[in-house]
Amino acid sequence: MNCYHAFMTILETGSFTKAAEELGYTQSAISQMVHSLEKELATTLLLRSRKGIALTPDGEELLPYIRRLANSHRELMEKQKEMRGLQSGIIRIGVFSSVSCHWLPGLMKDFKNQYPSVVFELHQGEYTSIAKLVRDGSVDFGFVNPYAVSELNTIALKHDEMLAVLPYNHPLSACEQVSLAELSSEPFILLDEGQLCEPLEYFKKNKLQPNIHYRVHDDYTIMSMIEKGLGISILPELILNRISYNLVTKKISPAIVRTIGIAFKNFKALPIASRYFISFLVKQYGDISEHKNLQVM
Repeated sequence: MNCYHAFMTILETGSFTKAAEELGYTQSAISQMVHSLEKELATTLLLRSRKGIALTPDGEELLPYIRRLANSHRELMEKQKEMRGLQSGIIRIGVFSSVSCHWLPGLMKDFKNQYPSVVFELHQGEYTSIAKLVRDGSVDFGFVNPYAVSELNTIALKHDEMLAVLPYNHPLSACEQVSLAELSSEPFILLDEGQLCEPLEYFKKNKLQPNIHYRVHDDYTIMSMIEKGLGISILPELILNRISYNLVTKKISPAIVRTIGIAFKNFKALPIASRYFISFLVKQYGDISEHKNLQVM
């Protein structure tokens, strides 16, 4: 058992007891692993109290290194599985809500029909936080807008038009389509997706300034706010499938289109299960991808 992995599980679960349950060990065994790690590093990493656990200053300083070692150990175990063939494996993906709710489930189902023993682990975020998860090794790859990340390899997979979202009784709801100029004068609820925000880029390109009243990280919260008449927004068409909110959606002039793709560090260094799944994605959406001949072996 890797003591670094045990340490990270304690932080993720918030307690020694929960970490022991998740890893299938006794609490005393988990405590001994942390004690051994602290002895190896000649310092105290964690403080326990009635309120839970907390990192010491030394623990905060060493955390990035411990995380990398834990991730490296996981990759080592995945490589061992790879040498025996793709019978199982964990695919860790960074995702944002429109992909995880309306696109990815079908892709995972089709992939598991071919490789039923593969396990998916999804980490929710937005463009910037997902890129960070990829860089520090917390996920194998992540769904992003390729134009929103740097210092990573990216593959574009899909275009997704963005639509104006209005309250049901809004004056603009009678229009066939709406202009950015018309939207810029309305109370605007901005979907915050990190360093790149496609609507803001289009407003800027057209020399317009939206009247931002709210910044929100969750698409569904925005739709609920619009339904209550708090403002209007621009959201991806992908997230607007099968919604139950009492809203109106309209095409925008000029059209706003975002690109959905994936980001990763080094394709050849990924676990075999993730390499197979990325190749599966590229095969499904090769029309806009520049990487049609990825070699998984």
